Amino acid sequence: MIFLTIGTHEPFDRLVRAVDEWCAARGRADVFGQITDRAGYQPRHFEHVGQMAPAAYRDACERADFLVAHAGMGAIITALTLAKPIAVMPRRGHLGETRNDHQFATAAKLGAKPGIHVAETEAELPAVLDRLAAGTGASGRGKTRRGGALRQSGVSRPAQSGSGTISMRSAH
Repeated sequence: MIFLTIGTHEPFDRLVRAVDEWCAARGRADVFGQITDRAGYQPRHFEHVGQMAPAAYRDACERADFLVAHAGMGAIITALTLAKPIAVMPRRGHLGETRNDHQFATAAKLGAKPGIHVAETEAELPAVLDRLAAGTGASGRGKTRRGGALRQSGVSRPAQSGSGTISMRSAH
């Protein structure tokens, strides 16, 4: 399973769309994403939820062959702690995705570290994902989207959080 996480605060539609397009182009059925409840772009080629309880998030990270994320320190530290490769694409200030280019600076600083793979733009992301998928053995042969990566990963049960049960949104 490949786990996409974009943080809990702001949508990152550019990254979500790029991963969705990669899934469609490669026939991937093994991606699951946490994309926030306020996401403007809704993926059609992978299962996703807006939010996850901490235990479900940790479980998805542990089960993933690799992570795909914004260049946030939480995602990067989680990947390093679990010894999971991570593909990061930084949010950009000039695109209104964040207040400034601190994520771009983070990606530039940490991108040379083992296990951290940076795509500065959505145009670079498919090649990074292809290299990681080939290197981790992530076959892309999950179940179909209706029974897909989330259920295959064992994270299919909606998780309880302080604000209630998360909602499941399947790609159609």
